[in-house]
This record gives sequence, structure tokens and C-alpha cells, in this order.
Amino acid sequence: MKRKMIAMLLSLAMIGSMLTGCSVSTGSSDDDKKTEDDAKGEESADAEDGTVTKSDPNMKDREEINLWFWGAEPYAQEAMQKILADKYNASQDKYQLVIEFRPSVDTDMSTALAANQGPDIVYGSGPSFVMPLVEAGKLEAMDAYAEEYGWKDRILQPYYESGTVDGKLYSLVNGVSTMGVFYNKKVLEDNGWEVPTTIEELESVMDQALEKGLYASVTGNKGWKPVNENYGSLFLTHIAGPDTVYKCLTGEEKWNNPNVQAAIEKSKEWWDKGYLAGEDYVNLNFSESLQLLADEKSPFFIGPSIAFQWAASFFTDDKEENIAFIPFPATEQVPDETYTLGAACTLSINANVSQEHKDEAAKIIDMMMQPEFMQEMTEAWPGYWGTPLKDLTTVDTSNMGYLSKSFVDVVQNISGAVNAGNFGFYDNVFFPAATQQAIVNIEDVWYDTISVTDYLDNMDKEFAAEFEKGLVPPIPKPAGIQ
Repeated sequence: MKRKMIAMLLSLAMIGSMLTGCSVSTGSSDDDKKTEDDAKGEESADAEDGTVTKSDPNMKDREEINLWFWGAEPYAQEAMQKILADKYNASQDKYQLVIEFRPSVDTDMSTALAANQGPDIVYGSGPSFVMPLVEAGKLEAMDAYAEEYGWKDRILQPYYESGTVDGKLYSLVNGVSTMGVFYNKKVLEDNGWEVPTTIEELESVMDQALEKGLYASVTGNKGWKPVNENYGSLFLTHIAGPDTVYKCLTGEEKWNNPNVQAAIEKSKEWWDKGYLAGEDYVNLNFSESLQLLADEKSPFFIGPSIAFQWAASFFTDDKEENIAFIPFPATEQVPDETYTLGAACTLSINANVSQEHKDEAAKIIDMMMQPEFMQEMTEAWPGYWGTPLKDLTTVDTSNMGYLSKSFVDVVQNISGAVNAGNFGFYDNVFFPAATQQAIVNIEDVWYDTISVTDYLDNMDKEFAAEFEKGLVPPIPKPAGIQ
């Protein structure tokens, strides 16, 4: 029975991964050219599955340390090769870091780890992906490395704790994500609308946009139903409130309580009013939504901060500085600047590799947990590498483009809010698998397939079973919890 449960969790974890990892894409610029050193590298592509492997033929005598990653676009692959692999390879003469970019990384990873194989460094698409791997004994506990490199002292506590299972560290979040509001500055200015600071002001602008024949906001789950969880998590944070969600996740309260009910009802109200792109919600993906935002068809795109990656494809030339990002506006329940804590990816160590390779994997992970790495990667690749460090003051944005600098500002603001305890819980980080799937299924409420009461009763049953089995990850305390 336990093996069946682990298999089910692995499958559900893979579902949550694609939104934060493999489905993320952006366009490269004309400046994304290979350097002379890059040209010396060797790149191979598997025509069957699209995997790209980057290695240096001059280092064939070295032992390989392997990292599998999702199928990022070519300019992003070159950035990782130059900023991570080349630097690590130059730091010593025994090992070569070989990065494989795999479009089906989550399926590949689960299959390989199940056979006690796979890469030295294990990519995951969020902490919810990690727990079933830990239960199956596939990941190495990293506490000794955490002490050696000082990770616990440097990393934001909620993110550090999210990678622990039964008090031991098994993963590190390497990219933060939050839900917020992208807006087109020109659309707001042309219509005389102020940047909203409260949910009432946000809704007023959306109502006026609809009257003018615009989309209230552009977003959609075309081809990927788990987009729904973005909005479920958002309303749980800003309407139910972090305190209520914390109590639900720790078993102090049932999910079918008045505060959570108000959050789900608010999402239903937004759906009914057409705030989520109306009937086109099912016809739009994030790239198409950001194209519409760039084309001034809507004032807002309400979505995850990692969408800066998509924005880089559409907000170009004279449109580049039209886009800006704000945290979700204040509500009566949550008046302070508060961020729903999501994750772009996690990094772990394969339990079934040699001790020497584990040590090198930890060294490479530590390189990726430095502000210098975030700075260099964000200069080349805005939107993904928001390292969850307590102190990001050394990140220099003076040489960054507009989108990269904007993204760093967001991550720094998240860091400050988290240090103050002003955070909520994104489901792919803090919810067990079946409960996470219940949030994905929030559209059943939107379509009147199920009542809010019955929906929450079902969600409460799912959570109670997972809580009883110890499948809930560690839940950090927000500011309102004593």
C-alpha cells in the first residue's frame, strides 16, 4: 500500500512541475550569441526526445557530475553553461559538470531514480515533488552540507524548512515565485487609471476595462489545467488569510471553515464577472496572455512572478518598459504587503551516487545559492533565478536590462516581506499532493459542478487522510501566528 501511495504522489508531483519548470519559455535576444569559449564546447541532441547535452570534449578524461534540467530555450542553456558549468569546471581539474536539458525531465527523473540511477544533482519542480522521493529513499540528506556551507543561516527560513522532511534537509528551493499583478503602464495612463493599492481599486479598474471592451485581465489554462492553482492559492492567501491557511495545514482547523469558504467564493465571484479573461480563460496560455497585455488589450495579467520570462518575448523595443509588477493589492483580511510563497525549482542530491560525487554536487548547489549566481543569471535570463536568500543587498543591478532589474526588485521585496513574516502558502510548496489537486480542481466550483460547501468538505477529507499519513511538509509560521 505504501509503495502505491508513493507512486501516486510521484505522478501528482510531476503534474505540478510543468507549470513552474518545463512549460516556462521565453525568447532570446539578438545579443544572445555564443562566446568563443562556448564555441569550444560540444553539444549533442537526442532527436527522439529533444534532450540537449552540453559537455566539453577537452574534458573527456574527467569524471562527469550530471545535472538534469528542464528544456530551457537555447539562450538560457548557454547562460547556465557559461555561468555555472564553465565556472565549476575551471575551479578544479578532476570533474566536469555536464548539464542535460530534458523536456521530459520529471518523467525521466522519476524513472531513473526508481531504478537507483539518474543524475548526481536532482532537479525538482517544487518541495511537493520532493517528499515522495524522500519516502522512497532516493534523495540524500543534506544536513552536513547545510552546516558546512551555512545554508540555514543564509536562506529564508520558510524556504529552508520547506525542503526538510522529519527534520532533515533534502532539497533547497533555488528560485522563488509569487502570485501578483503585472500591469501595462500605458493602458493605465491612457485611461486615467491609477495603479491599484486595494482589491476594491483593482476590481474597479477591471470593471471599467470590461465596459471599454477590454479584457479585465488576461490569463488562462489552455492546455494546462493546473494554472487554476495560481488563483486558488492567491485567494487563500489574501481572502482566507495566512493565519487561517496555516491552521488548516497544521490540522488546527478544518478546510470547510468560513474564511476559506469566503476565499473560494471570491474566486467564484471573479470567474462569474469575467475577471479571468472571461470565456477566453480556456483559450489562452501565458504566452498568449502576455502578448495581449503587450498589445494593450487589457490592463492586467494576474499570475506568477516567473512570468517575467514570457514577458521578455513580448515587451520588446519601445514596449519593454510598459510592463510592471505589484504584489496583490491589500484586502480587508490582509492589509499589509504579503506574498504567496511559491517555488520555481528545487535542488537535491541523488542518494545512489558515490560519496565523492555527493560532495561535488553539494559544492555545485552552493554555487547556485550565492547572490553572485543570481545576479549573473538574471542579467542573462530574467524571471527564474530568484534565489531565496535573507540578504540580497549585494546583487548589483546596474548592468541589467529593465526586465531583469524589475525581477530582482520583486525578489528583494519578497525577501523583506518573508523576513517580516508576511507570507502565505502556495499549494505546490506546502500542500500534500491530493490536497494540491483539490486546488487545481477549483474550476469545478467556477462551473457550478459542485457547491463551495461540498468542494471544501471533499478537500477536507483528502487533507485529513494525508495529514494522518504524515504527508504534509513543514509549515512555517506567518507573522500573525504566535
